[in-house]
Amino acid sequence: MLHKFVRRMKRLGIELECVANYPWIYLDKVNGKRVTEKFRAVHGFTIAFATTSPEGELTNVKEIIKIIRKYK
Repeated sequence: MLHKFVRRMKRLGIELECVANYPWIYLDKVNGKRVTEKFRAVHGFTIAFATTSPEGELTNVKEIIKIIRKYK
């Protein structure tokens, strides 16, 4: 799910960089700009959680889109 989301954003001209600290996957940068907000974690903006599936599970798409629009 996460890989598909990142690929779709790339097609729209939005580069997303993520950092992982199991089980959290943080949105680190949007188009080269560092994300400073925190969401569902102490250390960063959680975009997904690592699960037993290799794709992971997105947290809240509405919140993710808000942050992407802010840093776009």
